[in-house]
Amino acid sequence: MIDRIDLRVLEEARYISEHSATVRDAAKLFGVSKSTVHKDLVERLPHLNQALYRQTRRVLDQNKAERHLRGGRATMRKFAVLEKHGRK
Repeated sequence: MIDRIDLRVLEEARYISEHSATVRDAAKLFGVSKSTVHKDLVERLPHLNQALYRQTRRVLDQNKAERHLRGGRATMRKFAVLEKHGRK
């Protein structure tokens, strides 16, 4: 029997897989913490749907590999805004 938590886990996984979304994106959309999403995907999902787990895992691994790039871009934008407003 599938309960509401299991449904949330499956919805989070589908969302991340279909949109190449981050854990942070899913957490915001589903109104839960990043820790909850991570636990859902890493601990609960493999017991519910192995194929969806593998698909979602690929997206999570790709996001992890690229996170330093996203962080660098965010830092560049931050300092560009500060410079534009004459702050250092």
